[in-house]
Amino acid sequence: MRCVCEMRLMGGVCPVPMVTLVTMAILAPFPGDHSNLARTPLLGNHQPSGRFTTLPRCAAVHCGARSPAAAGGRGRRRGARAAGLQAPGAPARPGGPVASAGGGECGRARMRLYLSEGSAQGLKVLAAAGASGARVRLERVPPDGRVVPFLTHPRVPALHLDSGTFLFSPNAICQYFFLLAGKEPNDLTNQWLEWEATELQPAVSTALYCHLVQGKKGGEVLGAIRKTLTYIDQSLTSKATPYLAGEAESVADIVLWATLFPVLRDESCLPDELQALRSWFQTMNLSEPCRSAAVSVLTPKGAQAFKVYLQKQLGPSLHWEKPAANEPEEEELAERSLSEEEIAAAAEAWARGPAALPERWQPPSPVLPVEGRRNVLITSALPYVNNVPHLGNIIGCVLSADVFARYCRLRNWNTLYVCGTDEYGTATETKALEEGLTPQQICDKYNAIHAQIYRWFDISFDYFGRTTTAHQTTIAQDIFQRLLERDMLLTDTVDQLRCERCQRFLADRFVEGTCPFCNYEEARGDQCDKCGKLINAVELKKPQCKVCKDSPVVKSSQHLFLDLPKLEGRLEKWLEQSWATGDWTANSRFITRSWIRDGLKPRCITRDLKWGTPVPLDGFRDKVFYVWFDAPIGYLSITANYTDQWERWWKNPQQVQLYNFMAKDNVPFHSVIFPCSLLGAEDNYTLVNHLVATEYLNYEDGKFSKSRGVGVFGDMAQDTGIPADIWRFYLLFLRPEGQDSAFSWTDLLLKNNSELLNNLGNFVNRAGMFVCKFFGGRVPPMELGADDRRLLAHVTLELRQYNQLLEKVRIRDALRCILSISRYGNQYIQVNEPWKRIKGHDADRTRAGTVTGVAVNIAALISVMLQPYMPCISATIQRQLCVPQACNVLTDTFLCLLPPGHQIGTVNPLFQKLENEQIEALRKRFGGGQAQAARMASADVTPPGPGGGAVLAGDPQKVKELAEEVAKQADHVRQLKASKAEKGQIDSEVAKLLELKKQLALAEGKTPEPPAPKGKKRK
Repeated sequence: MRCVCEMRLMGGVCPVPMVTLVTMAILAPFPGDHSNLARTPLLGNHQPSGRFTTLPRCAAVHCGARSPAAAGGRGRRRGARAAGLQAPGAPARPGGPVASAGGGECGRARMRLYLSEGSAQGLKVLAAAGASGARVRLERVPPDGRVVPFLTHPRVPALHLDSGTFLFSPNAICQYFFLLAGKEPNDLTNQWLEWEATELQPAVSTALYCHLVQGKKGGEVLGAIRKTLTYIDQSLTSKATPYLAGEAESVADIVLWATLFPVLRDESCLPDELQALRSWFQTMNLSEPCRSAAVSVLTPKGAQAFKVYLQKQLGPSLHWEKPAANEPEEEELAERSLSEEEIAAAAEAWARGPAALPERWQPPSPVLPVEGRRNVLITSALPYVNNVPHLGNIIGCVLSADVFARYCRLRNWNTLYVCGTDEYGTATETKALEEGLTPQQICDKYNAIHAQIYRWFDISFDYFGRTTTAHQTTIAQDIFQRLLERDMLLTDTVDQLRCERCQRFLADRFVEGTCPFCNYEEARGDQCDKCGKLINAVELKKPQCKVCKDSPVVKSSQHLFLDLPKLEGRLEKWLEQSWATGDWTANSRFITRSWIRDGLKPRCITRDLKWGTPVPLDGFRDKVFYVWFDAPIGYLSITANYTDQWERWWKNPQQVQLYNFMAKDNVPFHSVIFPCSLLGAEDNYTLVNHLVATEYLNYEDGKFSKSRGVGVFGDMAQDTGIPADIWRFYLLFLRPEGQDSAFSWTDLLLKNNSELLNNLGNFVNRAGMFVCKFFGGRVPPMELGADDRRLLAHVTLELRQYNQLLEKVRIRDALRCILSISRYGNQYIQVNEPWKRIKGHDADRTRAGTVTGVAVNIAALISVMLQPYMPCISATIQRQLCVPQACNVLTDTFLCLLPPGHQIGTVNPLFQKLENEQIEALRKRFGGGQAQAARMASADVTPPGPGGGAVLAGDPQKVKELAEEVAKQADHVRQLKASKAEKGQIDSEVAKLLELKKQLALAEGKTPEPPAPKGKKRK
């Protein structure tokens, strides 16, 4: 619903559309700091002169409901400004708040807060009112009471402002109360609120429904929220702050506490390992506003007060991700109930056999769109050519896209998967200087390295190219000319550093100097590595050209800018349609919103470099295109190098579905800048339908670092002795889909030895061995009984779930369906014991044959489903079982692919056990231990431990002791901060914590991170 009201703010009147502040649309499930994305400068970190002008936009108060797709559009962008509740043109608010909680028009008790019994959302608004000191008149209404006159359904809680405006999003009400008290939300606070609305609320609703309506207790209830609890704990631990968004309580703390409180009234039910969460929750429980709100809403009925309300709601989905276990409980496989119709349908489909499979699609060469077929175009973000990809790069882009491309081919969809190296720009010039090569030689060298790595990982590109081609120049310049002709470009002057000796403007990476914030003497022209702050190169003290060491001078340079404000309307209209029909990951939607929320700014598309696509315009011919204007066009030019009919893919949105795969840091360039370039060109370009972005994969407890020898890089994986398919499996098993994940050597060992060796490999090997050993290598006749038909139905359900998940590009979750099927198979064999029955009477031998025949057919199905994830293992299974190539088509039905009499081949084990000694050696090798040992040997120094003794890298007992001391000290620091202890005492304890962390890093064979400089963080 969209209504128009008058909002009286600071004496001004502004007609505004009313839309939702906090929606239940799919938003990012991570409260990470994206301020760097939302505020990326127009030209590196050089700001334009500011002569661009844009029309003022009216602020919007968010107090109505809107569809998820629409919520990300224009209303969503304006909403961030509306959260401040100040109309354009109104006088600036002194000190920030609209009015203090105790005075002014907004502070009077003329606001009415409507609550109803049994609504869990009432807890948060009451606590927020108390924490902010807001003066409201509380009115209780029945659950079905209609407070907001223009809504067709009851919505409480609701806040009726003295202006006549209604707020009825609980989180919006909470934010409003804090604004009245002068407590402006920061980016992190807003991101926590987004996460609470989209991740935490659904999980808690499920837990409450299980407990109050279904009567479940303990672990069954906690399982629904375990993942979200762990995430909060990890965030608190990593930041070492007492509250979610910093040192002071914010609206985010109130909102999350209120959502969790009905489930966690007794914090003793929290798992012991969630110490940071427990400490935070106890602190919130003890605060007076939270205690008062809990008494008002929950006493005396407690959480039972919500039962009547929950019973009227539709039951939530009760499927949640359980923690991975080495050996799942037996009852886990028997959770789903099957109807007789499902069992009968599965048996009927099975009986149809391979003849029921559709014919395998053989695409033309080159692959081109075909009318009447599903045409899928897949790209993975072009890797920079100047480095070697690590495991995080591989899972974030090429491997994820490869799984989906292989799956599409199994579904008989006409599929083209292209990628290549991104070769232009400053990074290439910098690398060329470092290695004493020309930019072209660097590109040739590293393109070959990338291609070899991806071949080893068995990435099935249809074409792997590069951006330094004639097609790149032609297509990029054509798009530029079309933008120019349509008045979509602007010019402006930018101040930059110029080296007179080198006769060139210096890109950020070619400048070093003293940081203006922390005085670090080797800060780069874009960022200081010591304090981490972003820098404009012209702000550096004592800047030096990295090439000749001369001091550069500040000079102005004319540049071209893409007029994003002019294209904003088209972009939002397209986004609304793409989000409504496509599968965009939650983080891609959120990051895109963060860019358009406050209005787009013109963005520079040129650079003063030599290595790039030249700008074909007089006055700018000495410049090249900025890499993030130029690089995405590489998808088009790489396809053009693959086929001269490339436009049938890239100018054919009616027939082509485009999937982009990337890590989250690349999202805004694919969701805002590149689409705006294509929309402005007005040439019927194919725009992305499905933007699939991962979070980050970390290494153990830190980050990948080539210079420090930390982490596994693509060129090293093949030297570990671990096959490529094992790497693929593990990376996909922990693919960071909803939040960051971490590679762990211990976990790799466990997953290989449990999920692959003991589960999947054990089942496939046993099924094939029984055929060879007991039936002469031929699949025996099968006489299905009730248990067999029930198994077929279970396998069919898992197959359908697998298809549904992969169609939504939920790659990690779909992998678990394969493992579930192999567990069903193992359980089936174990219960029926064919090795015993084969020695019995005729009926027993017949039963042994049926079990063996069904099992080997399940193994054949697994070989097909496994193909996108582990292509080599899949091919090995099919070779051992002699599965016909015609069977490599996936449908929603489980068919008998290997009929009685089918001859199979020689069966051998698929996997080898990983040993602890092997893994520990690899952990030390890739943990920086060798580099550390070399440095210590050259210095002939053993760093002292906390007690003055030596810290020896690789001592497991010492590592354990230090880890416990670090955890204990970190908790002590958090408690001191929460209790507002003296600054000197806190600083002393923080210093102890940093020293302990340093010793722990040394004990683990890692290089300690340099401490961050003291001082306030720049917002």
